[in-house]
Amino acid sequence: MDRVVNLGLIGAGNWGKNLLRSFASAKRGTLRSCCDTNSGHLKEQLRGYANVGLLDNPEDVFADPDIDAVAIATPAVTHYELAKRALLAGKDVFVEKPMTLTLEDATDLVEVAESNNRILMVGHLLEYHPGVEMMKDLLDSGELGSPYYLYSERVNLGRIRSDENALWSFAPHDISIILYLLDEEPIEVAAYGAAYIRPGIEDVSFLWLRFADNKMAQIHVSWLDPHKIRRTTLVGSKKMVVFDDMQPSEKIRIYDKGVEPNGKTVGYAESFTLRFGEVTIPALKMREPLRVECDHFLDCVLTRQTPRSDGRDGLRVVKVLDAAQRSLKAGGAPVKLG
Repeated sequence: MDRVVNLGLIGAGNWGKNLLRSFASAKRGTLRSCCDTNSGHLKEQLRGYANVGLLDNPEDVFADPDIDAVAIATPAVTHYELAKRALLAGKDVFVEKPMTLTLEDATDLVEVAESNNRILMVGHLLEYHPGVEMMKDLLDSGELGSPYYLYSERVNLGRIRSDENALWSFAPHDISIILYLLDEEPIEVAAYGAAYIRPGIEDVSFLWLRFADNKMAQIHVSWLDPHKIRRTTLVGSKKMVVFDDMQPSEKIRIYDKGVEPNGKTVGYAESFTLRFGEVTIPALKMREPLRVECDHFLDCVLTRQTPRSDGRDGLRVVKVLDAAQRSLKAGGAPVKLG
């Protein structure tokens, strides 16, 4: 019989219930236990999962010698402490985004994981979305040409958080997409934001990233907006592509549009031609990103390969968030990254 990963899940709340469903049905994993401090809520979530043990203390998960790996889907403020305790207990760890709420803690988690030869994977879900994977393939193949700039929107009228602002709650998705697509880190970050509902907890943020070769990216996040938008646009020297995750089927559109020299010896403005080509809507073979992500984690635990969204990927995202938070508090002053 093929080996499977014995799992413990900590947190069965808003997002944890989705991990519960995904890991409980995974072919290469067995969910042995689920831990949540709200016992009544936990019992409700575990209806239909008779083989999953109910726990109310994370230490019981860490102390179980039969558990190989731990998935953490608790409030972000608890990620660092729980993930570190799991790593030190000899468990491989999947931790939801953001990996931590400070750069120091993120650095420490990576060092603990690497020094103990443990798998550390961060829940950067959209790196496993078929639409984002197609954008990556289009960019890497050269079809889009050289990337010029990207911009994304992640807004809606949604749940108001009390321990993290919209920047830390929403932007990890878009930052992880941008760093995954470009495969490089920005050299400068700037952010503006405002807290309208709770003092000190920004409901809306605008984030700018500048890269070494003049590429740029902009991110708009808010839980105080009349629209629900989940869209990323990438403009290249040859073509442009839009990933719209709110579309039920046509999530990717490729625009054969651009500006190119026409070879005429005339004035500067007249020496370029605007190209308006076709709009292509490629067939996208959809798979549930969460299932892909969870299966990838289990495969990495079994094979000891490095996850796509490993601890260092999580650290890169937290580094950008940390710089953005410092810029936000400084009224938008740019922060340079080493």
